[in-house]
Amino acid sequence: MKKVLSTRLKAFTLTEVLVVLVIVGILVLLALPNLMPLISKAKSTEAKIQLEHVYTLEKSNFFEKSKYSNDLDAIGFVQEKMVNDGGNANYKIEIVEAGPTSFKARARAEADFDGDGVFNVWEIDQDKNLQETVKD
Repeated sequence: MKKVLSTRLKAFTLTEVLVVLVIVGILVLLALPNLMPLISKAKSTEAKIQLEHVYTLEKSNFFEKSKYSNDLDAIGFVQEKMVNDGGNANYKIEIVEAGPTSFKARARAEADFDGDGVFNVWEIDQDKNLQETVKD
């Protein structure tokens, strides 16, 4: 029993582990501002995909009824629950305008991805012109 207690194991001290954690934390803080545009770009993919889906549904509705609809439910679009409501969606989809020959749909971010107070907005129209109207 004495031999087990007297044998020293090679290991890191608490101080050494804390110093390494502090250094890693500083490196992460230095790299984070450079990664924020990539995070915003990745999240904006959701808006583009959802708006292209709305475009497809609106075109189908137009071919069927000879007009565009201003009601997402009427064209069969289901808005996923927002992130702040326990869901996965970062963008709220809405039809801004719809008429017999044109429509415009908008995806507005519900979260500020880079913390600058500006919320990302994308729009699409009947000609499938997809554009970012407000950059985050």
